[in-house]
Amino acid sequence: MKENITQPPKLKFFGIGKVLPFLGNHKKLYITMLLSVLPVMAINTFLPLFQRYAIDNFIAHKTLDGFTLFVILYAGLIILSCVLDFVSSYSCSKLEMFLLRDMRRCAFNHLQTLSVSYYNTNGVGKIHARVMSDTSSIGSVIAWDSYQAVSNLVYGVSALAIMFSLNALLTLCVLALVPVVVPVMIYFHKKQTKYNRMVRETNSLITGGFNEGITGVETTKTLIVEEKLDERFFENTEKMKKLSSRLGHHRSLFFAITAFIVSTAVAVVLWYGGIITLNTVIAIGTLSVFMTYAQGLVDSVQFVAEALSDLVTIKVNIERFTALLETKTDVRDSAEVVEKYGDSFLEKRENWEPLYGDIEFKDVSFKYPDGEEYVLEHFNLTVKKGTTVAIVGETGAGKSTLVNLVCRFFDPTDGAVLIDGRDARERSVQWLHSNIGYVLQVPHLFSGTVRDNLLYGKPDATEEEMRGAVESVNAQRIIERLGGYDAQIGEGGNTLSTGEKQLLSFARAILADPAIFILDEATSSVDTITENLIQQAIEKLMNGRTNFVIAHRLSTIRNADVILVVNDGKIIERGSHEELIKKRGTYFDLYLKQFREENVKQSVKQ
Repeated sequence: MKENITQPPKLKFFGIGKVLPFLGNHKKLYITMLLSVLPVMAINTFLPLFQRYAIDNFIAHKTLDGFTLFVILYAGLIILSCVLDFVSSYSCSKLEMFLLRDMRRCAFNHLQTLSVSYYNTNGVGKIHARVMSDTSSIGSVIAWDSYQAVSNLVYGVSALAIMFSLNALLTLCVLALVPVVVPVMIYFHKKQTKYNRMVRETNSLITGGFNEGITGVETTKTLIVEEKLDERFFENTEKMKKLSSRLGHHRSLFFAITAFIVSTAVAVVLWYGGIITLNTVIAIGTLSVFMTYAQGLVDSVQFVAEALSDLVTIKVNIERFTALLETKTDVRDSAEVVEKYGDSFLEKRENWEPLYGDIEFKDVSFKYPDGEEYVLEHFNLTVKKGTTVAIVGETGAGKSTLVNLVCRFFDPTDGAVLIDGRDARERSVQWLHSNIGYVLQVPHLFSGTVRDNLLYGKPDATEEEMRGAVESVNAQRIIERLGGYDAQIGEGGNTLSTGEKQLLSFARAILADPAIFILDEATSSVDTITENLIQQAIEKLMNGRTNFVIAHRLSTIRNADVILVVNDGKIIERGSHEELIKKRGTYFDLYLKQFREENVKQSVKQ
């Protein structure tokens, strides 16, 4: 049965409490671990009493009467302890794996709900570190450190109780030095938190650099910047080493000071216990078992101190991980919309109305979440079904703003974008996206087969529909070269050329049969012959749809119903091709410039 972990848990507590809700699906496993570790600690607590019994009854009296039964009972307890210890440690290991799975699934699912602006401001390395590295630290501490803390606390309390029953004064001598550990813990808590936060941030930089070094390997080699990237990576890893060394220094110093304090307590027991033993206040067997308990108490204090140190260490991991889960998307559906239409993971398609294709920008003003200036102010535009809107401008002029608003990658700062006469925010993002076919300038394909990637456009498509979409963009030669639709295309489609990726992304969009078609300089990565073939197919496919075309080559959008000219993020001209040419403004200059460049290229070829 699939567990409901698609939504982040409610986070109401501070620190470790923020991730404890992930234990909710594994209470039985956690209880099993606790119930099995408690008898183990009980057995370990009472085993030293066997030592006292052996000394006082067998060694002191030099007799073996009853020794066989003693050994059988002692061995039985040891075996039982080992079995229960296996159960508890195995449960602990499973708990760690389940927690890692759940946290990573939850983080990944939450990432799918975040808007484009989040990814614009957060690098891959930072996100990867939070999802993988931080969760690994958190899962390990929650599972294993809670196991160690519970077991050692139980042992420590039980040992103290027995020690008091044996000799209260000697026990107080031990406890007198324990409070000295508290100020030490507070001091090192602050130091470890400071350095661990710096370590985690540096780790994100390293992960990001590693990712860029792999994904951008072709660019790296062609620009010959291996040495520069290596220097940057070296600097980050060197910084990581220094910070980690400082963190390790403080952790080691903390453990050393703690060990010194508790060892001093043992030394006091040995000194004072030896005195009262010589005075025959307590028997030598009792002193022996008291020393065993004192040493066990020392070990327990050290284990608990280490667990507390780990909790301090993962405080930063928890901060970073929960910050991700608590990140709110800039574009989100209202509770009423989710109730009717569903969300990203629980779609209520039975309530989804068909999308006709009328789009209206109604007094829209917009500025990006991280921007200060408006890129659109009181913008109005009506786009009827079947209309083609072309958006042109120099590179970096801000041509994608309108498309981002149509797709609801962003919501207007003021005003509204109407879809079929209703504010787009009155229906779900998923409903809108299911009716949009988007072909990017830089195509993205997923790992898997050709068939897998095509069916992302329409999961229930028939074989005939899939073949028809491929043939409509003249991509069948790619299928033939690869050996069929079930051929693997590698990570990100790395077995294909950029042009081949583009053709398959076109086929995927066409297969979805969208009401709104968006082409973002979609033919800029293909050769002229392929572009002409695609243009012929596009002209047929655009009929009856609402189309937005971000144009690279102006010759391809001469027949557009409306051409919007963008400069510095703002629309400065609008009209048909003929109207804009007559104005002799920015569009005219762009068209003339590109016309001359194409003539020069043609002359060179001849």
